[in-house]
Amino acid sequence: MTRDIDSIRDTIKEHIQQATFVDKNKIQNDSLIFKEGYFDSMGFVVLITFLEEKFGIETVDEDLIEENFESINAITSYISRKTESR
Repeated sequence: MTRDIDSIRDTIKEHIQQATFVDKNKIQNDSLIFKEGYFDSMGFVVLITFLEEKFGIETVDEDLIEENFESINAITSYISRKTESR
């Protein structure tokens, strides 16, 4: 399970770094990606699309809360919960 979590986290981190063109050492797993200005609302839409396609999940309105997407760690936990419930 830890390996799956690490893989999910690495995939998300890589996507965020590529989408934002930020140095890979600057964004940490607990960086607040919206509050720190890495993503805006359009970036959020792109992020949701990426997550749905990459991990085969469906994001519903109830999922769209800050706690699920505020950091790489939060997104990793969200994806882990969504993929376990399939």
